[in-house]
Amino acid sequence: MLTTSDFKPAFWLRNPHAQTLFASQVRALPPLAVEPERLELDDGDFIDLSWLPEADLAEDAPLVLVLHGLNGSLESKYARGLLRQVAAHSARGVLMHFRGAAGPNRLSRSYHSGETGDVGLVLERLRARYPRAPIGAAGYSLGGNVLLKYLGEQGSDSPLSCAVAVSVPYDLETCAYAVQKGFSRLYQTHLINGMREIVEAKVRDGIIERPLPDLRSLRDFPSFDNAITAPLNGFANAMDYYARSSSRSFLKRIRTPTLVLHARDDPFMAPEVVPSADELSDTIRFELSEHGGHVGFVSAGRFGAPVYWLEERIPSYFRGRLPGFEPVAEDSPVGETG
Repeated sequence: MLTTSDFKPAFWLRNPHAQTLFASQVRALPPLAVEPERLELDDGDFIDLSWLPEADLAEDAPLVLVLHGLNGSLESKYARGLLRQVAAHSARGVLMHFRGAAGPNRLSRSYHSGETGDVGLVLERLRARYPRAPIGAAGYSLGGNVLLKYLGEQGSDSPLSCAVAVSVPYDLETCAYAVQKGFSRLYQTHLINGMREIVEAKVRDGIIERPLPDLRSLRDFPSFDNAITAPLNGFANAMDYYARSSSRSFLKRIRTPTLVLHARDDPFMAPEVVPSADELSDTIRFELSEHGGHVGFVSAGRFGAPVYWLEERIPSYFRGRLPGFEPVAEDSPVGETG
């Protein structure tokens, strides 16, 4: 179902760049206590997890897996904000750091927009550890693309009870060129600088030994993905990577109840990346808003105070679809202000 979102931006924050930057830069870092875990993998690499502290929860308490975006981590404010809400709903919560996101991983390959194998592996481990727990997942931007692609690949075999994807680049090729225009080029520069730092660290550590071009010359996504992402991850070139990793072609095959949240003014993308209603499976609820920016969605509360709407909407979707996902008390917060 493709429908109109009920999100309303703060009256003082209607510009898409203002929405995007306020949520990611101006917002204070939500406080959060976590317990780290490192999963060792059969290929010699590892995945780092960050868990909410165990709080005497039952074996069948719900569990929420959070997937961050490009250059994201536990320091991403949207991830911390959601995990705080998970804790307020008597649930377990864990953030999965994609390979290389929490520091250089051991192999030359790193995470990318189409890497669903690691998500599947982590979910297998979670299911084995908590066989009675219903599991939900929320993915943001790149993490949302990975999540939707995974759900489409799994179809009816998905282990998830429900899922949410936010600000997803459904068509990677279109998005790679859209972010080169106007003010959005600043986002492109920021993201590529972050990816470059990961590669440079691996070169220094001797993890990547193959000859690489001058990384400073790779200033846009097509050139970076063609020279780095594609060859290090088994793709022929950037176009092959985009074609095989974009979640758009997987949407029709999703069988898990899934909420997709997207703003038409997302500055990371072009309007044409929004899928049509006939591209969606019957289990997808796609809520499209006119405003919200990229992982922004800042509304206003009393006296115009900022309210991080995603931390209201996502828990409200999980309630009723993720058994046991209920507020700890009637007055438990469902959104952060200030």
